[in-house]
Amino acid sequence: MIAQTGRDQSEDRTMVIHGNEACVWGAIAAGCRFFAGYPITPSTEIAEVLARRLPQIGGNFIQMEDEIAAMGAVIGASLAGVKSMTATSGPGFSLKQENIGFAIMAEIPCVVVDVQRGGPSTGLPTHVSQSDVMQARWGTHGDHSIIALCPSTVRETYDLTIKAFNYAERYRTPVMILTDEIVGHLSEKVELPDPASLEIVSRQRPTVPPSDYLPYQMTASDIPPMANFGEGYRYHVTGLAHDETGSPTNDPAQIEQQLLRINRKIERYRDQIVEVEEFETQDMEILVIAYGATARSAKKAVSLAREAGLKAGLLKLKTLWPFADIEIEALAKSVNKIIVPELNLGQMAHEVEWAVRRAKPVIRVNRINGESITPAEILAAIKN
Repeated sequence: MIAQTGRDQSEDRTMVIHGNEACVWGAIAAGCRFFAGYPITPSTEIAEVLARRLPQIGGNFIQMEDEIAAMGAVIGASLAGVKSMTATSGPGFSLKQENIGFAIMAEIPCVVVDVQRGGPSTGLPTHVSQSDVMQARWGTHGDHSIIALCPSTVRETYDLTIKAFNYAERYRTPVMILTDEIVGHLSEKVELPDPASLEIVSRQRPTVPPSDYLPYQMTASDIPPMANFGEGYRYHVTGLAHDETGSPTNDPAQIEQQLLRINRKIERYRDQIVEVEEFETQDMEILVIAYGATARSAKKAVSLAREAGLKAGLLKLKTLWPFADIEIEALAKSVNKIIVPELNLGQMAHEVEWAVRRAKPVIRVNRINGESITPAEILAAIKN
C-alpha cells in the first residue's frame, strides 16, 4: 500500500512510509526533477509516487516504451542539466546496462535504482534477492569503476538516495542504489531531516568561455567541469573512446589517459565514498558481514549471540562498490572466522575472501528461493 503519495514532505517530517517512497522523498530532496522508467515489480511504487509528485514541483515524469529507452531519456535529461533518475528491477536492470556503460564513458551524472528480486530471467518478481550485486559492478562491459549504495532500512533509503545524487554530480558518473524487495516494501516510522539542513551537491560548471571549454579535460581532481546543453557550450558526446574535446580518437596515448582517469576519479576518492556501520565489534571474535535486508537479520543474530556469551560483531555495508576491502581487512585481524549471509550464492563472499587474503575462514549463509535469511540461521553459523 502506498501512503500519502501526494504529500508534501515539508509539511510533516515524521511519517510511516515504505522504502520505495523514502527513495522518492530522498530523490526530491536531492534535487531530482526528471524520472524516466518502465513499470516493473518490485520497484513500481517509485515511479508511481514520482508520477504524481514531480509535476507538482516543476519536474517531469515520463513512462518510456522499455527500460532501454528509459535509461537513454535519463541520460538526455542529465545532459540538459537536470538531476535525473530511473528505477527498475532484475530484467529491467539487465536492459539498462548498455546505456549505463554509455553514461560511464561519457561521464553523465544520473541515479539508477535497482529494487532487487529473484532471477535469472523473470525469476521471482514478488520475492526478495540480492543477486544483482555483481551485475551492478560488472554488468556493462569494459574496465570501469562504479558507485553502488545499499540501504537496509527505510531511513537509510532516504539518506543514501541523497548521497547517490551527490556522488553522481560530484564525480560525473552513474550511481546505483541496490535496495531489495524487503526494504523497498517495508514500512517504518521515520523522521526525515529538515531539507534546509541537507548537503546537496550540484555538478561543477565550466568557468571558461565556450570557445575554451574541454568537456573531458585532464584536471587535478580528475573530474572535469560539465556544461549543460542549451547554454551555449557545444561539444561532442559519444560512447567511443575520445579525447579531451569529446571527439572520437584512435590515439593510444589519449585513449589510455582518458580511461585511466575515468577509473581513477572514483578509486582515488574511495575513502570519501565507502560507508560501513559497525555493531558490537569492539571485542569480537566472530565477524558477520551483511548488507541490505539481510543486515537486519544479522544484527539480531549478533545480539542473540552476545546474550549467549559469544563475542560476535557485525559490519554492515552501506556502500557495496567501491568495496570496503580496507575496512574488512582491518577488522578481520582480530577474529577467528567471518560469516557472510546474503540472498545469493555467495557473490560478496568472494570479495570478502579476497579482502582477507583467505587468511580467515569465510562461512557462507545463502538463500536463493525468495525467502529471507532468519536470525536463527545466522546464529547457528556463529555457534558452529
